[in-house]
Order: sequence, then C-alpha cells, then structure tokens
Amino acid sequence: MDSYQEGTPMSSQPERGPVRTAHAETLLASAGERGVLRDFYGEDAANDLMQEADGAVEAREMAARIRPGAGPVLELAAGTGRLTFPFLELGFEVTAVELSSTLVASLEKQLADAPADLRDRCTVVQGDMSAFALGKRFGAAVISYGTISLLDNAGRTGLYASVREHLEPGGKFLVCMLNTGLPEPPERRQDLTGRSGRRYVVHLMRYPAEKVQEITIYPADDTADPFVVCTSRLRLLDADQVTRELEQAGFDVLAPASFSSSGDRGRQDALLVEASSRRDPL
Repeated sequence: MDSYQEGTPMSSQPERGPVRTAHAETLLASAGERGVLRDFYGEDAANDLMQEADGAVEAREMAARIRPGAGPVLELAAGTGRLTFPFLELGFEVTAVELSSTLVASLEKQLADAPADLRDRCTVVQGDMSAFALGKRFGAAVISYGTISLLDNAGRTGLYASVREHLEPGGKFLVCMLNTGLPEPPERRQDLTGRSGRRYVVHLMRYPAEKVQEITIYPADDTADPFVVCTSRLRLLDADQVTRELEQAGFDVLAPASFSSSGDRGRQDALLVEASSRRDPL
C-alpha cells in the first residue's frame, strides 16, 4: 500500500463545515450545552457506520463494464473502502481518493490489516474528487452510490474535467446514483448500529421543490454527553441531468442500468451511469 496527500484540494462539503438541518436545530435546542454539531464525513460516526456498508454488489456491477486488462481503477470519495476492498478482491489495482482525514485514516488502518496481496495493490490519496492531479491515467474511474449528489454544479464540473484528464483512451467513468424516480416519503427515520455497537438514529428529510435531501444522524441514547449531531445534504440528481452534464463535458454515455444495491430481486434503488471519454468535448 502506498499513501500520499494530493495537493491543493478545492472547497468541498467537509471543508465548509456542517449543514444546519432543521432536525439538527431541534435536537441541539433540546440537548442544550451537551449538543455538538458536526459534519458527518469528518466524524467517528461516519467511520463507524460506513464500515458496515457492503459495496460488493455495486463493485461487481461496475467491474462487469470494465474491459479485461484495462489497467488500474481510480476510486473517488473512497470513504472507508466500501468499493475499495471489493475491487481489490476482484483482482484490480486501485487508487482510492478521499478528502476526509478521518476516513483516510480508517481506510489506511484496514489496509494495514489486510493480506499483503490486497494491500500492495492499493494507493490511498487524500484529495478532493472535484479537483485532483495524480500524474497517471486509469482504465476506469468509479464513484459510489449517491456520492455524486454531495457535489454542487461547480463541484460536478470539476469532477468531470478531472476524471477526463485521468482516463486512458477507451477508459470508463462509472457513476452509481440513487434512483430518484422511485416513490419515497418526504420524511423517514431509521435505527442503525455501527461496527462499534453504538446505536444511531438516521433522519432523512426530502425537499422535492429544492431537489435536496437533508440527513441528520445522532445517538439513539438521548442522554449522551456530548450529544453529537452529524449532518449532510444530498442533491436529488436524476440520471438524465448527469447524462447531459457528462455529454457536455466530453463523454459518450449509455442509458443508465438499474439494479438493487442489496443484491436481491426487489427494489431497484440504484442506477449505474456508464460513460467513456470522447477525443474532443462538445
């Protein structure tokens, strides 16, 4: 495993500070002096919960679209390795880019404990998915389920340009997205248990008119001290919009394929957008 820090990242959500969601404001008012607001991706809660997420199904969907011998895979916003480890187990060489120092440290620790065959095929880079320069090209670039929704218009423009500069001729850019076409209630609550055994509540609130979803995560124990409330905000992007943006950025794009991120035959909650770089952008 190699590791280094990619220089001069652009501003991104973790660098701007936490989102003040409406539900977070209510929780913090109730907690009083115990209440602390944090960005989800900069906190231990992200490490605790994201390590439980299994990206094997998603990785297999992506790997099936990468031609044999295409070269190393560039994984963007790698987190704690949700796609990293499945791709390594499939035999790929992976460069994993992640901005959050908390998540980079977790990914590096897991790699240090991994078999040498996997560890030696992975390079970890601390950097911003919307602005990076790695000095090498890749057979494919991949971005995990829903992650592109963290970026605003400028961030996505930077992402597309950076990826295009890093793909080999004929290389693929594979973007996994939320299937926003499925019916969803405007407000949902879910109880989750992290790898540590700590219990959390995840509160989701959709604002269709603004095309955003606010995420608030907090301890299930309402007496916790400190009572750390973590937040994030996703843009409700649809595949048609991302397809148009990719085409304008110089990619040829296939119709998105739907699949179930859990691997069952039920709800097709994920879409995979497959793009390849044209010689000259429009």
